[in-house]
Amino acid sequence: MAETAINPTAAALLGLLHEGPMTGGQLMAAAERRLGPFWSMTRSQVYRELPALADAGYVRLGKPGPRSSQPYAITASGKRAFTRWLAESPGRDAVRNPIALRVAFGEQHSAAQLKELYAGATQYHTEALASAREQAKEVKKAGDNYGSAALEFAVAYHRAALSWLKTAPGA
Repeated sequence: MAETAINPTAAALLGLLHEGPMTGGQLMAAAERRLGPFWSMTRSQVYRELPALADAGYVRLGKPGPRSSQPYAITASGKRAFTRWLAESPGRDAVRNPIALRVAFGEQHSAAQLKELYAGATQYHTEALASAREQAKEVKKAGDNYGSAALEFAVAYHRAALSWLKTAPGA
């Protein structure tokens, strides 16, 4: 891992570790709670990044706990790397929507397949919208305006997806 560049997953882990030492499992739970509505992170990504962050000196390992769980704590070097990452350009969004990809090949779908595709997507986005709204409300109530703003992105995304699904061909 280069001294000046860390990937978004590593940066997210360093950001979460500002809250205090956490095990990989605790980091996954914190990522899902704080970032899940707008940023996905897999368990394999977390467990691949933690040793790399330790090797780079950005985190240090604590004493093993129950079931050999190992807490990680951010180091001063890790805080500096995170601060540098915050100052970098975020780059371009990478839109990868599995529903839109399938719709692009809609001519090859049957009407029943499209109906099922749209119904499943509508259910998912309806539930995710309700969850993101509730999370945004709770986070704002707790005084975290930045966390609330990030969650409002998720709210807007799910609203847009639902609006698009109503107008998609064969809907």
